[in-house]
Amino acid sequence: MNKRQIHIGLVGNPNSGKSSLFNALTGLHQKVGNFPGVTIDKKTGSSDLGSGKLAQIVDLPGTYSLYPKRSDEWVTYKILLHQDEDVKVDMVILLVDASNLRRNLLFCSQIIDLKIPVVVALTMMDLAGKKGIEIDVPGLERELGVPVVPVNPRKNKGMVQLKRILAQRAQQLHQAPVRDFIPNRALAEDAVSQMRQMMPEISDYSALHYLINHESFHFSRDQHHRIENIEEANQFNHTRVQAEEILQRYNRIRQVMQQTISEPDPLQRTLFTERLDNILMNRVWGYVILLAVLFLLFQCVFWLAQFPMDGLDWAFTKMSTWVSAQLPDGWFRDLMVNGLLAGLSGILVFIPQIMILFGLITVLEDTGYMARISFLTDKLMRKVGLNGKSVMPMISGFACAVPAIMSSRNIENKKERLLTILVTPLMSCSARLPVYTMLIALVIPNHKVWGFFNSQGMVMMGLYLMGIVAALIVSYVAKKFIHSTEKSFFILELPTYRAPRWKNVAITMVSKAKIFVRDAGKVIIVISMILWGLSTYGPPGRMHAVAEKYKNAPPSEMKAKNAALLENSYAGILGRTIEPAIKPLGYDWKIGIALITSFAAREVFIGTMATLYSVEGGKNANPQTLRERMDSARTDDGAKVYTLATGVSLMIFYAFAMQCMSTLAVVRRETRGWKWPLIQVFYMTGLAYVASLIAYQLLK
Repeated sequence: MNKRQIHIGLVGNPNSGKSSLFNALTGLHQKVGNFPGVTIDKKTGSSDLGSGKLAQIVDLPGTYSLYPKRSDEWVTYKILLHQDEDVKVDMVILLVDASNLRRNLLFCSQIIDLKIPVVVALTMMDLAGKKGIEIDVPGLERELGVPVVPVNPRKNKGMVQLKRILAQRAQQLHQAPVRDFIPNRALAEDAVSQMRQMMPEISDYSALHYLINHESFHFSRDQHHRIENIEEANQFNHTRVQAEEILQRYNRIRQVMQQTISEPDPLQRTLFTERLDNILMNRVWGYVILLAVLFLLFQCVFWLAQFPMDGLDWAFTKMSTWVSAQLPDGWFRDLMVNGLLAGLSGILVFIPQIMILFGLITVLEDTGYMARISFLTDKLMRKVGLNGKSVMPMISGFACAVPAIMSSRNIENKKERLLTILVTPLMSCSARLPVYTMLIALVIPNHKVWGFFNSQGMVMMGLYLMGIVAALIVSYVAKKFIHSTEKSFFILELPTYRAPRWKNVAITMVSKAKIFVRDAGKVIIVISMILWGLSTYGPPGRMHAVAEKYKNAPPSEMKAKNAALLENSYAGILGRTIEPAIKPLGYDWKIGIALITSFAAREVFIGTMATLYSVEGGKNANPQTLRERMDSARTDDGAKVYTLATGVSLMIFYAFAMQCMSTLAVVRRETRGWKWPLIQVFYMTGLAYVASLIAYQLLK
């Protein structure tokens, strides 16, 4: 039997468990893009409902009611009102938080009155139980007039029943809720009746919304004119109708809850969440705990990833040796060993750290602590021109600046949003992680501080904190040059503390690793192959001169010959050309080449160094890991290249420099012009150069 695909919208209040349910229904069958025409994240995924039904699920932005205020709420609103030409939904899964029914049932009742086929997924039942709330699910289903299914996607409970009911509803898409939650037509009887005559296919409640917001809908000029005539003829008052509707809905919700819900005495003892917030949100201890959490996070990134990284490094060294032994001597073997395998090792060896970092960040989000960080830091953010909502994009910037900048769309104030976009790239993203890891391992001794803490992990945390401090300083300065009279508000609902969803953590770790290998990997491999060609070949005259010089040289001088060939290659000539500009920072010409290639993406630095040192090592060099090759690198006068001063200078340069074409592209798209991306390039590159110069001159 062929499976017919249906389109299901996933809607609900923020923090109602939408992400958990979306992941449980779709697993790894997900993709992320933008809703057509707007820069709002669009998550879609497929789910097999059984009974010959395949569902395409669209995770719609969270909203509290059908009266939108933000751009993401307008996306959901237009889709539910059938006013989005590109995104259509046949039915809706409506998430309702059982622990906060009064607020969630407002949105629920509005969706029901739109007459869209709907299934209510009742989440947070365990939390409701802890609060002493007892729910008569069959009674609630009877009062609402739609199917109600208790689910716990974190533990995969209720998912089979939910899919079965979705499949059943898919067979009867035309059977929308029979009765209205409130008498919508009575709110403006004549106006609604005339709208229904004009558009017989819409519900009474949809008619009210068409009267209120038709200016924002895709109607013809004649239709707009007819709707305006209906408004004028009936003296339709938007504000009065909306206020009366909300009052009636809450009165009806109170009746429903009296019939179906048993709640405890409001003077019951304080919940665990509230007691924990008294500690974690404390004006003093809150910040101490936040620093401790970040400190432990980066300690874990180093500690947990050490063994798998060493294993991958060893495996690539052995693989390079084996491939060299199997292939005949020549340019193809050189390309495979010093180009392809060297480039691959620069990608795959850092996957453990990237997966662990993303996994730990997901744990913080799942537990509810990430939202507390936003609330805790709002006061500090406001002093530098931002607000608490800026924290989430900035923290997301630790993973990747591209989605982090896109997530700043939820910041309503345009000035604060622009400042957030300008400083988010200063957060040390996962692309910087391979660079930090390699340089820290080279120049920072692996000592235990106070017998327990890893010194390398402490340096790593210092680099991340340096980016945060720099972002705050830049924002403080920039706010004086960006003027706005728009007022700023910060309203945030704090989710309840919960145990992390380990399945969700695992899905995130795997998907982020795949994205890193696919997106960063393609760039690194291509640049590694090109760089191999540029570092293997050069102007014929210069390469011939080197060959003649070492024509009869003994084997002991082969390393000098390989170094001379690399220096006279096209890559070597480029590096020598820019060396005077970077020498004050402590960099040689090979590092200069890496700085240029990594403007495409920061992580290309590792692939570049792997290729350069592989080519310089020659065909018969002893097999070494990249770290061993860099550690043994020497300047023309025999001094060590990667000293403490050079290593620290290079880490600071990569912490501040704007070396990511993807970030520039997304900033141009979000700001709709090249002005702000160019400002970012100049201020970040200038900051990186000056800070690296100072660090090297002080430490050398």
